[in-house]
Amino acid sequence: PKPCTKKKKNPPKPKNTRPKSPSPPPLSLSTMETSKQPLLSTREEDHTPDHHVLRPTNSSFASSFIADADDIGPISGVKDFFREFKVESRKLWYLAGPAIFTSLCQYSLGAVTQVFAGHVGTLELAAVSIENSVIAGFSFGVMLGMGSALETLCGQAFGAGQLDMLGVYMQRSWVILNTTAFVLMFFYIFAAPFLKLIGQTAEISKAAGVFAVWMIPQLYAYAMNFPIAKFLQAQSKIMVMALIAAVALVLHTFFSWLFMLKLGWGMVGAAVVLNVSWWFIVVAQLLYIFSGTCGRAWSGFSWKAFQNIWGFVRLSLASAVMLCLEVWYFMALILFAGYLKNAEVSVDALSICMNILGWAVMVALGCNAAISVRVSNELGAAHPRTAKFSVVVVVATSFLIGLVISLILILARKEYPALFSNSTEVKELVYKLTPLLGVCIIINNVQPVLSGNYCLFCLFLIFFLVLRI
Repeated sequence: PKPCTKKKKNPPKPKNTRPKSPSPPPLSLSTMETSKQPLLSTREEDHTPDHHVLRPTNSSFASSFIADADDIGPISGVKDFFREFKVESRKLWYLAGPAIFTSLCQYSLGAVTQVFAGHVGTLELAAVSIENSVIAGFSFGVMLGMGSALETLCGQAFGAGQLDMLGVYMQRSWVILNTTAFVLMFFYIFAAPFLKLIGQTAEISKAAGVFAVWMIPQLYAYAMNFPIAKFLQAQSKIMVMALIAAVALVLHTFFSWLFMLKLGWGMVGAAVVLNVSWWFIVVAQLLYIFSGTCGRAWSGFSWKAFQNIWGFVRLSLASAVMLCLEVWYFMALILFAGYLKNAEVSVDALSICMNILGWAVMVALGCNAAISVRVSNELGAAHPRTAKFSVVVVVATSFLIGLVISLILILARKEYPALFSNSTEVKELVYKLTPLLGVCIIINNVQPVLSGNYCLFCLFLIFFLVLRI
């Protein structure tokens, strides 16, 4: 008789699921970071006991990023385009809304200080304006640019599930930016002779130089704040940043009035309050991070922050070159306006345009922060189509916002200059500048999300030269 054998049952076939986009080929084994590629550890290393991958699937991120979701499929028609556009817009504004609000609040710290300085005296206003736009503006551009390297690093690490690397990258950026702040500190110390060298009056140079020395603590606050901001943005923790910035602005406004006007401290009060306001933002964000709300993203201080410093520096410098021009043209325009005929009218008119453009810049920077997070998260999760479509959505959105703002200004160009000045000459010059200002706002709203808007400097400079001739 034949031996009884049980027939092996074939395993059940898996149910049909939505086809996924092909995953990228696995990376070869290498060290976790090298000088050529300081971004992420390799996929195979992520599965070692020392380096676990933890995908961010918490519901708190559902409005902006879900790592386990599939990449979007090819868009075959108008209906598909608008459907995906609506979905991506919701994710974008979940990040961009609070980011824009945060940028506006932080920008308003310096603006509020200038407003109260104007009530103290004309020399005080000139000194604070020069320090904010030239000395602090130069440092702000360097710090913001170098800190922006974390938009790529932290965003891709978060998207790839390597949460423990976020804290390491932030600490490494602290090391680099605080070292940079130490170098820039000498620019603050010797601000007075520098301003006099480039043509500012001796009185304004001296007052601005003294105020710049008092503002050195703000420089180190920049070095701490920008890496923290990128660290939190990568995890979509934007609402916390917005809340802290709002509280800081309210307190800053009250204490600026109290110290500068009520108690009569003048520029000393301005320096004290502005420094404390920026450090309040830094300390509040650090307390939030250290409280454990970031989970695996912050596991404490690590000596890894001092590894591969040079590779990180090169990436930071590359980011700085792209973003510094976006900030420095404000400084350059203010300085050039002082050399024009009837400099007082030119500076006043340009200051009005720069104030309006400054608010538009905050909207653009908010969109820039949002798209940096979206693209880096999706690339880290191997979703290239979604990353590309995110860029399309943010460019279209930013263009429409800039267009609306420009149309409002052009339609009201006879009325709005009176809100800033009583001088007929100033109002007339602002009226002439408004069409160019509208063009600059449109460009400025699109260019930051694609990195770089140095053309604004050329536009304003050429227009002023032609106008004065």
